[in-house]
Amino acid sequence: MAFDTFDEGIAPGGIRSKNEIKVLICYLFDSVKENMDKELIIEAITTDNLANYFETSAAFDDLIKKGNLVKSETVENIQTYELSDNGKMIATQLESTLSYTVKQKAYNCAIRLLAEKKKHRENKVKIVKVKNGFNVICKILGGDSGDLFNFTLYAPTYEQATVMKKNFYENPATFYKVVLALITKDKDTVGEALEDLYGIL
Repeated sequence: MAFDTFDEGIAPGGIRSKNEIKVLICYLFDSVKENMDKELIIEAITTDNLANYFETSAAFDDLIKKGNLVKSETVENIQTYELSDNGKMIATQLESTLSYTVKQKAYNCAIRLLAEKKKHRENKVKIVKVKNGFNVICKILGGDSGDLFNFTLYAPTYEQATVMKKNFYENPATFYKVVLALITKDKDTVGEALEDLYGIL
């Protein structure tokens, strides 16, 4: 394929063809098997500098225009997309034109970003300014039954509050397991929680 894209910021071995970017986008949708939004796809491709940001954005829009990508559900006011039959054909017939490294890096990044989005949908953290510091309010949502887990921690500085927020988002299940272990005094659960903590440290 001809090199017909801007190559500023592209890593060695990255994509410099508009058609290859389109194929990679279709490949990601076909491989991940999830509806995804435009910004997630762009981030998955540009995080490791596999392609130019603006070229990737334009390629995504062109796939929509040509009917290879179609609108799916809206999640938290963010529009997601899925492959049409033509888009699936592009993914299956042309993905061999892409290098294994490019496909694997983009796929791994997309999976990670989807996992992060899921954590942020199922868990919420709010930082509230109070006298002499900040309250960090952490929740694990339980659907229609209400919050599964809800607690508030105090942080003297905003920097410490943001660290708490980040750590909770990274390991909400471990937080829940640790507290549950302490409350129930379940030795097996305590052991599992400590094992999780040592794995994090």
